[in-house]
Amino acid sequence: MTSQRALLSGLYQAALDAVDPARAVSRTLRDPRIRALLRQGRRVGVFAVGKAAAGMFEGLRTTTLDRALVVLPRGYGSLARPGVEVCLASHPEPDASSVEAARRAVEFFSEFGPADVILCLVSGGTSSLLCLPIRGLSLANKRKKIRALSRSGASIAELNSVRTSLSRVKGGGLGRATDAALITLVLSDVPGDQPGLVGSGPTLRDDRRDLVHVVASNRTGLEAAGDFARRRGLVPQIRRERLSGEAAEEGRRIARSVLRLPPRRVLLAGGETTVTLPSRAGRGGRTLELALSAAQVLEGTAASL
Repeated sequence: MTSQRALLSGLYQAALDAVDPARAVSRTLRDPRIRALLRQGRRVGVFAVGKAAAGMFEGLRTTTLDRALVVLPRGYGSLARPGVEVCLASHPEPDASSVEAARRAVEFFSEFGPADVILCLVSGGTSSLLCLPIRGLSLANKRKKIRALSRSGASIAELNSVRTSLSRVKGGGLGRATDAALITLVLSDVPGDQPGLVGSGPTLRDDRRDLVHVVASNRTGLEAAGDFARRRGLVPQIRRERLSGEAAEEGRRIARSVLRLPPRRVLLAGGETTVTLPSRAGRGGRTLELALSAAQVLEGTAASL
């Protein structure tokens, strides 16, 4: 039991280390194209937003910047660095603070001109932290629409598509508030690692000067866990299909796959599932639902020992 627990812990930690926000950003900033564009900027602004905003910002320790705006979820840490303005907003659902953060972001972007560069650090949670509904739509009505869609079991792509249609900052809206060149570094938490789906792509506009990079993703973590397994004499089997759909069904499916594994193999899978909530919802989230469903299939087998 102890060795199995240590193995699982090691696999998990290897995956987490590989997607560490600060390391991922620092690693990506070595790209010659990014370095060249940053050097060309008369002024360099930094805009960081999302659940990983503080961590991603830490990856800029050696980067010279003029001004920075960081939007964090309340309770997700803090930043103390000269020239850095911090806004705290609401997650997982937007409130008035999210609207204020979006308005401040638009003001921040508009203060930079065509000779400047804004380095944008975007991660999951941005859709809630920056919320500026289209004219004629109240925040309450927007929340109601998104909440109903989420409870129906909609995927993150479906949710973000609707969010974008109802927003003035999503889908490149924020990026269009400035004439500066934009470098967007994305920590992906979405299927397919499409940058425009992360946080609903607020800084992704149609400008050929701009650069966009996915700095780390679910796949990055899986590959690192696979390397960890190999170093311990195991054969990793990384599931090609991302986890998606109902968490309970995915849990049962994973458990059945585990029972078919040959000796010395480990199954690695990642993604984002959904849960269609009943009228009386219980406690916990998608990951717990998946794990408990898998445990029910594995109970009493060698895999559960």
